Amino acid sequence: MTKLIISLAFIVLILTTSCDSKENSNITKQESKDELIKRVFVRAEIQYKELIKKNDTITPLLQPRSLNKDGTIRLVNKEDWTSGFFPGSLWYLYEYTKEVSWKNKAEKYTLALDSAQFVKWNHDVGFMIQNSFGHGYRLTGKERYKQAVIDAAKSLSTRYRPIAKIIQSWNTDAPWLKGRGLDMPVIIDNMMNLNLLYKATKYTSDTSFTHIANTHGLTTIKNQYRDDYSCYHVIDYDHKTGEVRKKVNFQGYSDVSSWARGQAWGLYGFTEIYKESGIRIFLEQAKHIANYMMNSNKIPKDKIPYWDYDAEDKPNAPRDASAAAITASALLELQAFDKENKEKYLAYAEAIIRTLSSDNYLAKKDENGGFILKHSVGNIHENNETDTPLNYADYYFIESLIKWNKIND
Repeated sequence: MTKLIISLAFIVLILTTSCDSKENSNITKQESKDELIKRVFVRAEIQYKELIKKNDTITPLLQPRSLNKDGTIRLVNKEDWTSGFFPGSLWYLYEYTKEVSWKNKAEKYTLALDSAQFVKWNHDVGFMIQNSFGHGYRLTGKERYKQAVIDAAKSLSTRYRPIAKIIQSWNTDAPWLKGRGLDMPVIIDNMMNLNLLYKATKYTSDTSFTHIANTHGLTTIKNQYRDDYSCYHVIDYDHKTGEVRKKVNFQGYSDVSSWARGQAWGLYGFTEIYKESGIRIFLEQAKHIANYMMNSNKIPKDKIPYWDYDAEDKPNAPRDASAAAITASALLELQAFDKENKEKYLAYAEAIIRTLSSDNYLAKKDENGGFILKHSVGNIHENNETDTPLNYADYYFIESLIKWNKIND
């Protein structure tokens, strides 16, 4: 009897071990960091070679921004706010691959923006120039690129309004502002253009640029953020008194909702200006924003937010890969300055990157018009960039991979 029990136990052990082995063999091993980065850059090169092939012979050379509803490439001229992102992505491809062919393409598309540094009618000259000429100077040291950054900072500085202590975003006669009753609007996106001013101070020793950037950041903390560290899209100031007239959200679901890309712009912007200025309040603001975003139960488990945290029709509301990519890049920067929460930031950023690198978001060869990421939202209310690729989603995604690659595990 004892021998029979032992024999039965032995058989059960063998069967159990066999089943465990089969289950373990079906578990997919997670792709390593290096494997993922290499895979995505290979895909990015394939996609962008195709995108360039479609666009390279157009005169004058225009910048790919997105796809039109009919599947054709949406191209923009040098004064479009997104014009600097495609050259910036090309510079990142050159930085990662070290291939001269990408450097040549980056220079070609960067020089197509020449004279954009003198744009003074809006604040987006930072996006246009720092993401193109700025990277060009960083990677080649060419004085021509450096001078473009300085000239752009001078242009941006003309939009500073000392009475309100802010940089005005748009002139009120801009077509998209007609009928909105604004006097001196400032959008959260402004935070992304301040880096241009810090660079100009470094290149010229003229501290007036830094003063403007610091002052704008402090005013933004005071007026653009709610108690929970979510932000408004637009603050309108009185040009005579500098007082706040209204707080609204043109690109979000409602005036009191959290527009996803706006939250990401703020996180990235405050992290960047702390890096450049060393002013502690900017770091604290970035930490608070990160905490708000990372602990929000309104963001899906895969970390890719809906276009607005408070959007209707969840879970079917459009996701915004661009907001996720910006967030990942910002957190990979912030982790260097907040040791206490370093691992949390790294884990959250990695989760975003892994989701964006999956088939759900990463375009397959020859699809998506040549862009890298699918499923972004530009301005949902205009209904022309909803659930579509966007050049700035690609840019911040590639940037996050560059940053992640430089962090030692």
